Amino acid sequence: MVRPFGRQDVGAVLALMRALAVFEGYDDKFRLTEADLVEHGLGPSPRFGVLVAEREDVIVGIAVHYIIPWTYDLKPVVWLKELYVAEAAGGMAVGHALVEQLRQYAAGIGASAIKWTVLNPTCRRRPSTAHSAGSPTRSGNRGS
Repeated sequence: MVRPFGRQDVGAVLALMRALAVFEGYDDKFRLTEADLVEHGLGPSPRFGVLVAEREDVIVGIAVHYIIPWTYDLKPVVWLKELYVAEAAGGMAVGHALVEQLRQYAAGIGASAIKWTVLNPTCRRRPSTAHSAGSPTRSGNRGS
């Protein structure tokens, strides 16, 4: 199941964000706290959103995103900042489910695109951390 995160998910989301930081090599600079996630992601004016994927009541994946309110076409753009799937959930289509839910969200707000910067293919990475999200109306993208 994929859904927006809530207060009950903050610890698990932070753990997956930290795991991504370790994987990508910036864990020594990682400063985010549970309080930051609550204030900036769940406060009265959230600055970002997180979709969480659950398997057997355990959060195994996250899609952190934010919205650019408008660009040249006066429509919002959804920016996928982080997509991370726990190694134990690899091969379960968790990444695909997260991206599909984000695509539905983007289409629902009238976004013209979903944008995502992907790791250089020469960098050490798992497949679940680098897939192209495409546009909000495009389907058939694959994830882990």
